[in-house]
Amino acid sequence: MHGYHHEDLAADEQAGQLALYTPFTQSVRELVDATLRTTVDDEEIRRAQAEIEAITARLRNRQIEGSFGVRYSSDGSTRPWGNAVVGVRNPIAPPLDFVRDPAGRATAHFRLGAAYEGPPGLTHGGVSALILDQALGEACGAGGRPGMTGGLTIRYLRPAPLGDLTCEGWIDRTEGYKTYAKGTISDSGGPCVEAEGIFIVPKWARELFDSQERPDRFE
Repeated sequence: MHGYHHEDLAADEQAGQLALYTPFTQSVRELVDATLRTTVDDEEIRRAQAEIEAITARLRNRQIEGSFGVRYSSDGSTRPWGNAVVGVRNPIAPPLDFVRDPAGRATAHFRLGAAYEGPPGLTHGGVSALILDQALGEACGAGGRPGMTGGLTIRYLRPAPLGDLTCEGWIDRTEGYKTYAKGTISDSGGPCVEAEGIFIVPKWARELFDSQERPDRFE
């Protein structure tokens, strides 16, 4: 499948890359926040722009083609580091760090800053949908039911403030290649946004899925 790259890395190499790119990407997130909220004078903005453009040129000196995709190793570990919600190397991602339960549940505690604003002081509704899509998918994967989003319904119960939030996703039921999941984003006062979704095993992955679901099928 295009975008999935086999790249075996030893555990210490993975840990080294994680230790390198986590603070690097966080520094770019801080830059975004600073860009939004700075009040320095015009000349300082022009100097900062020149410095940023110079750094960008240095980083473009060597880069991969296209998107980052998902890197995976023979031991089954994956590195979706370009993902827009959980990507270690993606400064657009908040990022969320999900705790996955094999029973089919995923939970993340996270904080959204100024870059995710919709109405003043509140999380953009599209950002909430993005996060919930990921949360439901994480729950499906945790429960051994990975799939692509086939449909997602969002209900906005009340405004979700910027700041500290919790997202939860869980499997509701399964039907063949389809998994139905639900989830919420909550603040200290309870749920702000609810979601229901259907996740479908893509055709290219069904043979592998079937063999894992029914290991005795070839006996």
